[in-house]
Amino acid sequence: MESRTFDALDLYERTVQDAERTVELLHALHGAEPRILGEDFAGSAALSRAWVARDPDHRAFAVDLDGAALARGTHPRIAAHVHDVRSSEIRVLGPCDVVHAGNFSIGQLGDRAEFLDWSRNARSRLSPGGIVALDTYGGESAWRVGALERHRVLADGTEIRWCFEQRSADPRTARVVNALSFRVVRTSEVVASFPDAFVYRWRLWSIPEIVDVLREVGFEGVSVRTRLDDDAPVEVESGASCVALISARR
Repeated sequence: MESRTFDALDLYERTVQDAERTVELLHALHGAEPRILGEDFAGSAALSRAWVARDPDHRAFAVDLDGAALARGTHPRIAAHVHDVRSSEIRVLGPCDVVHAGNFSIGQLGDRAEFLDWSRNARSRLSPGGIVALDTYGGESAWRVGALERHRVLADGTEIRWCFEQRSADPRTARVVNALSFRVVRTSEVVASFPDAFVYRWRLWSIPEIVDVLREVGFEGVSVRTRLDDDAPVEVESGASCVALISARR
């Protein structure tokens, strides 16, 4: 393990994502026995891989425009499609029990018309009683410029340090520029560095905007969670930020 060479996608999966935990959460939100996942803006299809690993009856559709990243999701029970999730053509990728858009990826939907189209498509791909789930960040400080640094130590002692930076944010247009950078450290030596590994120029959708769109296209039982381990209502302290998971049922 010490000789392993990391790349940016691998580091992303090990830090920003927790695919196994998300799979468990999506099952809890669905409340029954969901088997088929639609992972939109899938990237390296980490969630789809965790989904099919959970049960031999599970299958997944993984959709993303980045074919190189999506190729990591190769699995006989994952149907990977290099496609634009905003297109009505992906309606054939179903029926799904869950459609998920994580890691703030709905920010790639630049205006309300695009968000409405994606939401309608997502709903059309769901089986009756299926759910859609997506996330955003919010709170008063969501529009502040700054950086958040974190680290994780792997079992072999390798340390991964990452920085999420908000470089610009304009509440008048809801446009933000964010960047993720990584460093890999072994025995106090930086052995790999990925400055600006991912740079995002996208729209920051607020929680009320997301709720309104989901209700407008016909979703029911819209819920908002700012914690992943319970059904606590949204409670954001003044000046604080939160990550919110919004889910709704067809």
